[in-house]
Amino acid sequence: MAYKITDDCISCGACAAECPVSCITSGTDKFMIDEDQCIECGACADICPVGAPVK
Repeated sequence: MAYKITDDCISCGACAAECPVSCITSGTDKFMIDEDQCIECGACADICPVGAPVK
């Protein structure tokens, strides 16, 4: 199951910079993960200061 970014996202961009497959992009209110490209590595969850990426 791919990671998803919750509404806790503060749009800091740390997750997008850390993603090895570049599947995280900026949305209107928060960053978003392309579930088809996510390799479930957890890099986004590890770097996020507010714990927004979850499985």
